[in-house]
Amino acid sequence: TMEKGKVQFITNELIELTLQRAKESPRLRMNHNFHADESDAVNRLLNAMHRGTFIPVHRHLNPSLSESGVVLRGRVGVIIYDSQGHIIDSRVVGDGADACGFDIEAGVWHGLVVLEDNTVIYEVKQGPYTPISAENVAPWSPAADNHTAQREFVKALEDLFE
Repeated sequence: TMEKGKVQFITNELIELTLQRAKESPRLRMNHNFHADESDAVNRLLNAMHRGTFIPVHRHLNPSLSESGVVLRGRVGVIIYDSQGHIIDSRVVGDGADACGFDIEAGVWHGLVVLEDNTVIYEVKQGPYTPISAENVAPWSPAADNHTAQREFVKALEDLFE
C-alpha cells in the first residue's frame, strides 16, 4: 500500500544489493524501480551495470520520451549518433569526468557503454514504460540474439574511450 508521503532513500545498501543482482544477471545489469507501477507518468530507477553489458543503440519516438541520468558510481561513455549511424558526439560521464549526468531529448539516437564495473545511474524517464519497438532500435545495432556481434560492438565502444 502506498502511504501518503512515502520516502525512499538511495542507500549504499540498496546500491550494493542492486549491483550484486546485476552481477548475477546474464545481461550484467539490473534495475531497481522507485515508481510503484510502470504506467506511472514518471519512471524513476537505479540502473546498476557492469562492464560488458550490451545496450542497443536506440531512440525514444512514438511515444516521444526524453531520458535523464545521473551517474552515482562508476563511469559510462555516452554516444550520440546521426540517423546514418555516424557518431556525432561521445563523452565520458561519471567519476573523474567533467560531466556527472546527461539529458537526452526524444528522438535522439544514443547508446551507452559501461567503462567501469559497479556503475550505477539514477535514471528518470517519462512514463508509462513502453518496451523499445523495432523502429526505435538502430539498424546498425547488433541483433538481440547475436552475442558475438554484441561483444564486438561493446569492445569497439570501449576502445573509443581509451
